[in-house]
Amino acid sequence: MSVPYETAPYEPHDSPETPEEHLARLLGRALNSFELPDEAIRRLDCALAHDGSLHSAHHSAGLHRETYRHTWLLADGSALTLWELVHNTAPGSEPHHEVYADEEELRAATARLPLPPDTPDFELPVTVQLSPIPAPRHAYAAEDSADHARRLLRRAENVDRPGAETAALLATASGYQITQAFGRPCRAGRAQLGFSLYEHAFLLRDGDEISLWEVEHTATPDGRHMCEVYTSEDAAREAMERRAAQLS
Repeated sequence: MSVPYETAPYEPHDSPETPEEHLARLLGRALNSFELPDEAIRRLDCALAHDGSLHSAHHSAGLHRETYRHTWLLADGSALTLWELVHNTAPGSEPHHEVYADEEELRAATARLPLPPDTPDFELPVTVQLSPIPAPRHAYAAEDSADHARRLLRRAENVDRPGAETAALLATASGYQITQAFGRPCRAGRAQLGFSLYEHAFLLRDGDEISLWEVEHTATPDGRHMCEVYTSEDAAREAMERRAAQLS
């Protein structure tokens, strides 16, 4: 049985936004937020966690355009995405923010801008000098890496958690880093129902990198704290959706 951590290694220096705060900030800066469907806003009232990421960008001759994907995990296990378009229409002008519930509407809005249409690629006009030896993706802490991996696997309660092969591989870890990828720190009790997703990245002695994905949540019948560990981010996010759906 997992218990809340004795220390708070994942607690960020600044308090993370709640799903409600993130939505309010997005709508507050969008010039067209009043055009969003009322149904979408009502569904977001039951959001458990949120995530935001850059989807595409184009910068050229003083003009810029970025699109962001904002996704909320809802209490019924489904997800809802809003698309944010940030752009300027003249070199040096202030950025404008727009928000859309439909990706087709986002594409139509982007097509009206004096820039190439939206694509899922980054189009920054810069020359990149590639190093012949790729640098590690993370800044690793060297101490107690193998012990951290053992403790992570030991507190995992899901039946499909990583097995002996993964444990043996991580016994050779020479560094690790923890990054919060989704949500906010959970607290025990149904009134504080929530989900958090963490990436535990490990650097092996041969230079390879491997990540485990930890879902921390209180979506249990008695509201107790629970930890699940998966070998991929997709599997971890699917687990969050299943847990939320079980309580809807």
